[in-house]
Amino acid sequence: MTHILHLDASARPGLAGKDLHGSHSRNLSQRFVGQWLARRAQDTVTYRDIGQNPPSIIDHDWIASSFTPEPQREPWMRQTLAESDRLVDELIAADVLVIGTPLYNFGMPAALKAWVDQVVRPGRTVDVDESNRLDPYVPKLADRPRHAVILTARGGIGFDAGGEMAHMNHLEPNLITALGFIGITRVHQVAIEGQEVGGELLAASVARGLDRVDALVAELQRARQAERLPEPA
Repeated sequence: MTHILHLDASARPGLAGKDLHGSHSRNLSQRFVGQWLARRAQDTVTYRDIGQNPPSIIDHDWIASSFTPEPQREPWMRQTLAESDRLVDELIAADVLVIGTPLYNFGMPAALKAWVDQVVRPGRTVDVDESNRLDPYVPKLADRPRHAVILTARGGIGFDAGGEMAHMNHLEPNLITALGFIGITRVHQVAIEGQEVGGELLAASVARGLDRVDALVAELQRARQAERLPEPA
């Protein structure tokens, strides 16, 4: 059985095409999860709408608590890290992480950055091997195959790799770096573009995006099946 952690980061609560100023990234993420469960109803989902309920921004107390070894933490430190622990537990439990997010001002929404900061945790998702000076970081979430699906909606066009605006896209590269740092390296991406242009250009991009989401669901379900196959004795 596969467990999905589904995050939506858009500040828009509704769905594009159904609600006024609705979200295209939510459409993509809901399409992915809906298609997944339609094929594999036995699988499970944890959902967090971080766009409407953002995680806390880390502060001095969080940093002090996080970098204090667990046996030495005072009660207030454990309380400070309680939210982070819940978010980390959800991520560790997931086999597939689905992130629906818009591109805001060339990067990720503040709510998604807050989530990233809460889950990149020393001792929980990454360790430090001080004996290895060249590469001291040990990703703890590399213990089993995990996949991340980044589903993005952009106002402009040309932000894909090789596009004329690719150098200004700091959303997917940032997420891929952070997730890889903690051990999630199987990353898949689908993006739609042209919200600011609208019309036929946007409609075509949305149609292609939905088709790619459907194909990705089938691809990842095959991959998950292969990952679960027992090795020969």
